[in-house]
Amino acid sequence: MAVDARGIREAWNQIPSPGAAGSGLERFTGNRMERILQIVIALGSAALGVQAFLGAITTLSRMDAPHLAILIMVFLPLVGMIVACLTGQFVRVACGSFAVSYMFALLLWPVVVISAGRGASEQPWIFFLVNIGVVAAVAAFPFALQFVWAAALPLVYGWVRLVQGGFSQEYWITTAFDVTFTLILGMVLVSLAWMFRSVASGVDEARAKAVDTYASAAAATAAEEERVALAALMHDSVLAALIAAARAESPREQDLAVGMAREALTRLANTEASVAQEGSDEPVSTTGIVAELRRTLSEQGADAVVEERGEPGSVPGKVARALVLAARQAIGNALTHAAGRGLHVVVEAAGAGIRIIVSDTGPGFDLEHIGEDRLGIRASILARMAAVAGTADISSGECGTVVTLGWDAA
Repeated sequence: MAVDARGIREAWNQIPSPGAAGSGLERFTGNRMERILQIVIALGSAALGVQAFLGAITTLSRMDAPHLAILIMVFLPLVGMIVACLTGQFVRVACGSFAVSYMFALLLWPVVVISAGRGASEQPWIFFLVNIGVVAAVAAFPFALQFVWAAALPLVYGWVRLVQGGFSQEYWITTAFDVTFTLILGMVLVSLAWMFRSVASGVDEARAKAVDTYASAAAATAAEEERVALAALMHDSVLAALIAAARAESPREQDLAVGMAREALTRLANTEASVAQEGSDEPVSTTGIVAELRRTLSEQGADAVVEERGEPGSVPGKVARALVLAARQAIGNALTHAAGRGLHVVVEAAGAGIRIIVSDTGPGFDLEHIGEDRLGIRASILARMAAVAGTADISSGECGTVVTLGWDAA
């Protein structure tokens, strides 16, 4: 499966660079756009909130208990919303709380005015915050509810003004103008927020698609490199078999060379299948690994057992494949060089890791004196485990050989 390197470069170039100065796309990510909206809401709310608060404290001397309750109901959530927008924490909750509490305060305003016996000659401080209630809905509510809030608040505002003025004819024109202006401004605010969010969402979608394209291209390249590496390993297996055949003098060495040749040919025949299996990263249970090793012993006719220890777990498919193949090589070495004496296999699951111990009581060998052309240990055990970030420890002496294979998720 050949992969054009240009595919990776093209996919990579589609991803906006986070360090590129003046990168327009990077300025319109979804998270960044939300933070910009939150900061703008915080600054606008603070400015109009100060204006409304100054208007409220001018009437503090003649403020009764209902007015004070309305004051607390409005400004306490408003301060919480400003702080939340500035810090970027609990923004939806804080903005939603202000939007709802302000709506209730606005609905209760005629009761407060009537109880105080005041008319509509003065502009109440609570009316300065109508559009702040709309932007709070923009930050907290779904898109459809934002439009509902942007239409409802001006209408409630107009009704409150008319109630406060006793539905006198002189207030209808000014109230209609205020309601129309507030309604249009609210719709504009909702539309602008929707537009900026749509742009940011489109950029995020394009970036995600570009990353997926790059990931697919990178995965294809990795699979190709893995196939080439496995093909090289197969080639080395054939080469090792040919060298062993050329050097074979005794019947024992000739039988060994025949076995190596048969194994190399089998590997070559199953190259594509091996690549497909090693390329899979689906989890494989430790019980499945034990079963595979027991099947290997049975096929080799070895008089040995596989002992399973620890709680059953699972490892990625590539790791399981590497462990089984490396353990097979260790078993094969024990059968070939130690005649299978004292062969014992232990599979131990420990937390998120696994260990496989293959031991025998043969004469042992000196690892440093193994010829460069002998790939059984170097390629099939050490290199294979290193390829999956695993470990392989080989201890050999006159009392036997112990091969310990390990892998840990950490």
